[in-house]
Amino acid sequence: MISLKPLPTNLDSSFFHSLMPFKSFNPKTQTLKYSKSHSHSAVQSVLQWNRKPELAGETPRVVVITSGKGGVGKTTTTANVGLSLARLGFSVVAVDADVGLRNLDLLLGLENRVNYTLVEVMNGDCRLDQALVRDKRWSNFELLCISKPRSKLPLGFGGKALVWLVESLKTRSEGCPDFIIIDCPAGIDAGFITAITPANEAVLVTTPDITSLRDADRVTGLLECDGIRDIKMIVNRVRTDMIKGEDMMSVLDVQEMLGLALLGVIPEDSEVIRSTNRGYPLVLNKPPTLAGLAFEQAAWRLVEQDTMKAVMVEEEPKKRGFFSLFGV
Repeated sequence: MISLKPLPTNLDSSFFHSLMPFKSFNPKTQTLKYSKSHSHSAVQSVLQWNRKPELAGETPRVVVITSGKGGVGKTTTTANVGLSLARLGFSVVAVDADVGLRNLDLLLGLENRVNYTLVEVMNGDCRLDQALVRDKRWSNFELLCISKPRSKLPLGFGGKALVWLVESLKTRSEGCPDFIIIDCPAGIDAGFITAITPANEAVLVTTPDITSLRDADRVTGLLECDGIRDIKMIVNRVRTDMIKGEDMMSVLDVQEMLGLALLGVIPEDSEVIRSTNRGYPLVLNKPPTLAGLAFEQAAWRLVEQDTMKAVMVEEEPKKRGFFSLFGV
């Protein structure tokens, strides 16, 4: 069911003329009339953002964000998708499972507030609620790091520790979180196995280059062998100008090569570096950037277990006149 919020009284009619499906607006009665020439799906695409997405599946939903190859944007995806879920009203616990090379706290601007980690919780040095760092901007978003920087995991610490963590979060007094998002380290060694053990669904982050795609294909097979069947894909750092010049594979090519459902497409954006250095995720920028909007849409699809479809748009051939025969 679609629920609409009342329109504010300080909006002029120019705002509503910018909405494509609508052709007129009456400020006195605050009613919209839409043109019949636009399809019903166009109207729904405008109205769907006025509702909260319906959470599909059982909670908590444990999602691991992985890729195999380093530097494709796993941590950036974890930070932006996690905060987008929190902004949609869902409780989120983000787990940085990269041992010794954690960066999720830097992207969230929480590096000075991490005093305890999961290793210290397992050793009995602190409680779990002390290790969880609550974001001051969105109180329903919490961060948990596995270990401190430049440290090694103790012997015996593996996937069972994260399974214990998930069970502890289910029974905590504050309530069970809706999402537990695990930022998986690069590679397919012990850290990878530890991160994917408690997950029941995965988001595979890749870029449109052959090295990233080969690693992504290998990781997909390992996830399926571990029993994770719900695998979706985010294609990051897409440049339309290079795709038009046939210097980069299109999203459709990537999807055909990997055979995975598409969760989102993130365009190349220089604002990513600025937001990373400031510790301020893209989805919180005002005005929003293209990459930030793409992350929000991916989070929306993740909530409803929805996907998107990549299509090929054929350009009309240029009309050739008589003088084109002479190279003009």
